[in-house]
Amino acid sequence: MGDIAKHKREHDMLLGFLERPALQWLAARMPAWVTPDVLTGIGVAASVMIFVGYWLTNASAWWLLLVNAGFVINWFGDSLDGTLARYRKIERPKFGFYIDHTVDAVAEFLTIIGIGLSPYLRLDVAAFALVGYLLMSVHVYIRTAVEGVFKISYGRFGPTEMRVIIMLVNTAILLFEPFFLREVAPGLKPFDLVGIVLAVAMGAVFVGASWTHAVRLAKEGK
Repeated sequence: MGDIAKHKREHDMLLGFLERPALQWLAARMPAWVTPDVLTGIGVAASVMIFVGYWLTNASAWWLLLVNAGFVINWFGDSLDGTLARYRKIERPKFGFYIDHTVDAVAEFLTIIGIGLSPYLRLDVAAFALVGYLLMSVHVYIRTAVEGVFKISYGRFGPTEMRVIIMLVNTAILLFEPFFLREVAPGLKPFDLVGIVLAVAMGAVFVGASWTHAVRLAKEGK
């Protein structure tokens, strides 16, 4: 199982070459009263902003600007808390791992269900996508516990890349909202189809990755 403090973090992400220096720069300039716990709280508050913003899009698409602001603030709080702890050498590996990923689950729920409460994605499709995303998260945590490897990205896409993609999609919706509100199949809008495809794909990746790792571990006799 291994010590959490010795877990190997794999984060070869597309925007990592920009994100890592930015986080170090921010960590070096945070005032003393900004602690990792404060940053975690900021990330949670931003998740609530995202949820509320998506829900309010039923009144106006302009609330997507609040959603995008929430994603930026969420990145700031969620990505910087661990970096700041390591920079100040005040890491609490077990507490940090536990709280970070508990908060991540809450943020994932608020974001995806929030989208499901907007006029752009059906709630049942959003719930289906949430199950797929949580399955992927479960695989990450199981692999971390068994192999001591914490992989937070698939391919070269991690949480930061996903935030950027969603923000770009939100901007596209704001500019071309009529397209995203029209039915492209009976009872389904464009993002309903996208959500179904993503949910199925995440479920398939979960099954495939779980099978691959299980076979390898069986061959190794572990």
